[in-house]
Amino acid sequence: MFKKILFTLLITLVIIQFIRPEQNLSDDQSNAMSTKYVVPADVNEILTVACNDCHSNKTNYPWYASIQPTAWWLDHHVQEGKSELNFSTFTRMPIAVQNHKFDEIIDEVKEKKMPLPSYTWLGLHSGADLTDAQRQVLISWAQTQMEQLKNQYPADSLKMKRRPAPKNE
Repeated sequence: MFKKILFTLLITLVIIQFIRPEQNLSDDQSNAMSTKYVVPADVNEILTVACNDCHSNKTNYPWYASIQPTAWWLDHHVQEGKSELNFSTFTRMPIAVQNHKFDEIIDEVKEKKMPLPSYTWLGLHSGADLTDAQRQVLISWAQTQMEQLKNQYPADSLKMKRRPAPKNE
């Protein structure tokens, strides 16, 4: 009985190797953050190493991304990351959303919620494990971008519009 279960598990693991998610490799940068905002070299380096794999249209996949079910797990992280913040499509969002995303960057980095512990786990992406100095560089940069938006746009255009509460019928 144990041999049958083991054999079935092995066959299943072999079969799922052929079912792969589409990789995030488009690298379309036509609406990238850098087309509108100044991204200094030090900030760009941090974003490239610690953020872009999950928050852009170009992921640099590690060797284990070819092994299922790990590839599905990574794909889920990338899709979720891009749905929250995609540096490659940043300028397509309304200006209020862009401003809000800078504020979220500040909060997530300050509270050490980003990068995700699962991304830096086991030292697989050790360069993404940000130092306090790197965190401060990102926070200061995002604050500067918000300040520039504040100087460039009317205050009410930078606030997220509240959705109306649903009417009870």
